[in-house]
Amino acid sequence: MLMINNQVVAQVLDMRACIEVQEAAFAALAQRKAIYRPRIDTYVPCDRPDGYYRFGTVEGASGGYYAVRLKSDIVHFPLGPGGSQSENKYCIEPGTFCGLVFLYSSGNGEPLALMNDGHLQHMRVGAAAGIGTRLLAREDSSTVGMLGSGGMARTFLEAYAVVRKIRQVKVYSRNPENRRRYSEDMSRLLDVEVIPVDSAREAVRGADILSTCTDSILPIVEPDWLEPGMHVVSLKSQEISSAAAARFDVKVQQGNEEIDLPESETFRRDVSAGRGAFVLGTDEQLSVLPRARKGLELKEWPVYTDVITGKAPGRTSRDQITHYRTIGNWGVQFSSVGGLVYERAKAARLGRELPTEWFLQDIRN
Repeated sequence: MLMINNQVVAQVLDMRACIEVQEAAFAALAQRKAIYRPRIDTYVPCDRPDGYYRFGTVEGASGGYYAVRLKSDIVHFPLGPGGSQSENKYCIEPGTFCGLVFLYSSGNGEPLALMNDGHLQHMRVGAAAGIGTRLLAREDSSTVGMLGSGGMARTFLEAYAVVRKIRQVKVYSRNPENRRRYSEDMSRLLDVEVIPVDSAREAVRGADILSTCTDSILPIVEPDWLEPGMHVVSLKSQEISSAAAARFDVKVQQGNEEIDLPESETFRRDVSAGRGAFVLGTDEQLSVLPRARKGLELKEWPVYTDVITGKAPGRTSRDQITHYRTIGNWGVQFSSVGGLVYERAKAARLGRELPTEWFLQDIRN
């Protein structure tokens, strides 16, 4: 059993390989050689009166590996300027987080690795943005409008640079210092021009690729910002309004993460971005949870595997506005990327070996 921390993940995982291993896993889904279970969240009242404890899991199998990813968060939802609202989270105290990936052999059930999920999470989501961009963006796309300047915005741009020849990026986020630091860091990393700008509108104008990577739980893209030929990639479904989605000529979701359960006293569809979750609490306690606005009607949207198997069209003309929703297939993302990280760490003799017998027992469970 190998303990793999974020530093080891960063050392062994590069973006090109992260994209390629996920593309192979998504193709395996279409061939019925991979499977995943949608994310399930459970909300429980916590010590913080304006927040909630949220435990979330996803799991999936591909390439001989089975992965379970879990998160233990305290979440709260501060209001920002202009009526904006975001989701903040932490474990124990602000600035610390608990996310883990357990990796098993699906051949014999052996527990193989326990990983911190921080860097792996950023890389697997960034790679998803690259996968969608390779699928739908114009071949000559070279400019990016980036909304957000956090960790995901960094890996999104890194992935775009793998699948397209990016020459210029304009970035906007609410914190001027963050976007300045982002522009300096990413310009140095990718050797492209990255310009911090003072508004979301300025960042988006003229971009070939519009990328939303924020913590907002409200729409941030105006419909009239969308231009012919643009490719739009969203980190979260809340960032895109129904009015903006109506302008997309081609829209593809990575996979389906909705839980097909009816409303009940314990299962509510109006939390967790409308995916649904199990929720405990009194009416007063529940009042701190933002109710999901009516979301995008996704049931008719094709998924990634529909496009690569020819069941649904991708981009068919230069002027089409395309959209890729990076939500979905989470379980096989963790099994495929987690498996790659494990193999590379093992080969490089990195990570901390733990006795496998610590995780086994002779009492039937």
